Amino acid sequence: MTPEINGNVEGSFQLIGGNFTNAGEASTQLKMKLFEFGVDDAIIRRAAIATFEAEMNVIIYAAAGQLHYYITPENIKIRVEDMGPGIEDIEQAMQEGYSTAPEWVREMGWGAGMGLPNMKRNSDEFMIESVVGEGTTVHMTINLNE
Repeated sequence: MTPEINGNVEGSFQLIGGNFTNAGEASTQLKMKLFEFGVDDAIIRRAAIATFEAEMNVIIYAAAGQLHYYITPENIKIRVEDMGPGIEDIEQAMQEGYSTAPEWVREMGWGAGMGLPNMKRNSDEFMIESVVGEGTTVHMTINLNE
């Protein structure tokens, strides 16, 4: 099914570090928007997973951040920027199971080291930039027409 997206649609969400109460709100709203446009369920699922993982990383690690999405008839571009500690070794952080999550986060059931790998796995294009002591920016693109 071809999505019924006329023009481009964009939106953004403010993310607050430590705010687990609203965790998943950004990914849920993006998921609903894609559903309204008639995007294929498999693509919606990929976008929701990638967005949720990015959202959780901001909530777990950063003071604050922003998730921005841009939907065109061809793809969904998602950019997540945070004001966090940054990632010292991106290659290591991309390894499944590697986590620097504090124990209290793990006790809540998060921090299993699958966030970045899941973001990459569910994106057609994935790029991460990070500066230690300043923050991290993740760029993800998901094509709408497979």
